[in-house]
Amino acid sequence: MLLHGIFPPITTPFYPDGDVYYKKLEANVDRYLRSPLAGLVVQGSTGEAILLSDQERRDVLKAAMEAAVPHKVMIAGTGIESAIETLRLTEYAAALGYDAAMVRTPHYYRSQINKPQNMLAFYRTVADHSPLPLIIYNFPQATGYDIPADVVTQLAEHQNIIAIKESSGSIEKVQTMVAHTRHIKRTVTVTEVQEAVTGRMTKAAAASSARLPIAGQPSSAAVAVMGGLKTRQKEVGFQVMVGAAQKLEPSLAVGAVGAILAFACAAPTACFEIFAAWKEMNEKVAQEKQARIAEAAVKVVGEMSIAGVKYAMDLNGYYGGPVRLPLLPLTAEEKATVEKLMVNIKN
Repeated sequence: MLLHGIFPPITTPFYPDGDVYYKKLEANVDRYLRSPLAGLVVQGSTGEAILLSDQERRDVLKAAMEAAVPHKVMIAGTGIESAIETLRLTEYAAALGYDAAMVRTPHYYRSQINKPQNMLAFYRTVADHSPLPLIIYNFPQATGYDIPADVVTQLAEHQNIIAIKESSGSIEKVQTMVAHTRHIKRTVTVTEVQEAVTGRMTKAAAASSARLPIAGQPSSAAVAVMGGLKTRQKEVGFQVMVGAAQKLEPSLAVGAVGAILAFACAAPTACFEIFAAWKEMNEKVAQEKQARIAEAAVKVVGEMSIAGVKYAMDLNGYYGGPVRLPLLPLTAEEKATVEKLMVNIKN
């Protein structure tokens, strides 16, 4: 599956009393998917997944998918500390129609997790049995565990492990993983304009085409029609995605193919513009667009965390709303800082 582009790990909206605000979740999903984003991640770190009950995680996954559109990639965050619970949630996400699963590194039993064989066994077991392709999720700032590049290289050989979200912020590590997995070549299906195609998309296209007149012939021999959707084949490698908006352009420059960015929850267009300029090989514009968001990304996401992201969303017309304890809302001074940083970063 092609994962090129920008994906926001969407937030979970709450009422002031802490209950999940599903109507606002659906409204946010609808608005995001009208933008040039490649798709969404539901129940990542920015979604406060670790603060939700098991049932709430499932209900949020369900509500987001019901609001989704067929032509955007939907990724479910399904990582839980044990392999068996990770698989149960991944199977549930697959039944809902998600296209891929993002699985964070287990981290609680640190002395054991620090041994490479534990992490290799965990991801290989999940990948062996998962009905969805897996994205490794490395977020050492939150977990305290930084999966080594050589462990990622070994996991990349597994046919069902297709990518990593690397949130350490290390450009050097991104470059190393890209270099050490360059030999991995996989053929994926894409549209005529080089966008992702998944099983859910072809089913939706088939259902739509059954109600329409017969489409014309493919435009070339390389194009095939799948369920009414014109597609072609593309060769991709192990896909390295990043999670630090302030380092997006330099990460792309060393071989990353896209990003899953908390800052894109508040400013999806600003993040996409960096990717678009890079894709068009306009280095100067990409760097200018990067510089425009760098300070805001560091302070809003890195320093103020989810409360900062949610307030920035409120400023840009999305519903951010409150966070859940033990997270706290921003102070008046912090809100003023976010307002200043976001004043010229609109959608």
